[in-house]
Amino acid sequence: MAKNRYFYCLFVMNTLINILNFTPRELIDARFDGAQSSILVAVAVGTLFIYLFTRVIHKFPGQGLPEIFGSALPKLLASPLIFVYAVLWYMAGALILLSFVDITLRFISPDTGPYAIMFGFLAVVCLCSRIDSLSLLYGLEVTLGITIPLILYTIVKAIINPDFSWDAVLEVMTHSLHAPDLNSIAAATFTFSGYINMAVFNRVFHGLKLKHLWILSLEGFLMLLITFFVPIGYHGTVGIERHVYTWFSTADSIRIEAFLIERMLYVFYFACITLSLVSAIIQWHVGKELLLSLLPSPSGKPKTKLLQELVILVLFASGALALMRLDQYNLNMLGVFLQHIRWYGEMLMIGLLFWCYWVVRGRRE
Repeated sequence: MAKNRYFYCLFVMNTLINILNFTPRELIDARFDGAQSSILVAVAVGTLFIYLFTRVIHKFPGQGLPEIFGSALPKLLASPLIFVYAVLWYMAGALILLSFVDITLRFISPDTGPYAIMFGFLAVVCLCSRIDSLSLLYGLEVTLGITIPLILYTIVKAIINPDFSWDAVLEVMTHSLHAPDLNSIAAATFTFSGYINMAVFNRVFHGLKLKHLWILSLEGFLMLLITFFVPIGYHGTVGIERHVYTWFSTADSIRIEAFLIERMLYVFYFACITLSLVSAIIQWHVGKELLLSLLPSPSGKPKTKLLQELVILVLFASGALALMRLDQYNLNMLGVFLQHIRWYGEMLMIGLLFWCYWVVRGRRE
């Protein structure tokens, strides 16, 4: 049985992944057109979603999304919904891998073939996504213990650096009263979406009790501010447009004095690639478990279950390799599209969970 702190681990993982790609890009694109007010809206909406989700998932101890939907919804409705959610989780993990292949080629090893990098990532992710849910949570906790200090060190070094321009930050803040932007809200709410992995991981929780919700709200708010303002302070209000991966460009411009590694980029890359691979493993683990729930249960036949898992993971890997044909522009457009779908999917899932609870409670009465 998992302890409540592992729920916070899932949340923190998603919050830190937030700084890598699509969220900072969308916020920075709207820096003069409502990004700041969108952050405030996203904090309120994200906190509300966490509260509602944890309140209702608490009513189904030890059950995942397939078990909950299967007990309250018609099979003709439950199965397509589970399949769609499985595809969304798969795409979330695939986009992380695709982004990091591009980051590795741009900043670390431009002479390495992209498919060689992707095959290495896929080998790790596919093998580890077969691990049971509780063991993955243990591994996530250890990973956070390693990566959080490195990421915090990068953030502190960036803020206290004399090259950091507070004037650029103050200039952008003068546009704070602009109306919120829908794309920015959808992107910023991703910071709070770590809770949604409980759709499968709730199987190893029995009676989740969320305390101190304000801590999650505050952490998400601070991380969004850091994600948005730090790259602007480094590259300027106009110069920031030239950078695709704003945080890696920022880390690449920081020097570490009196240390074996002089460039902050390598420290930041190590922390982010570790966290990103674990995040992709968890995303594909959830997607795999959702798809397995749609297949005939191989009770007492471990070889059959292994075969099912291998088929699913081979399809996952093949899809990721096929998506490598996308260029940077199309990959970004796909990421923005999926940010919206994810946000609407979270709303739908919370509503369906409340409906399932009312149906189950009605049967008991």
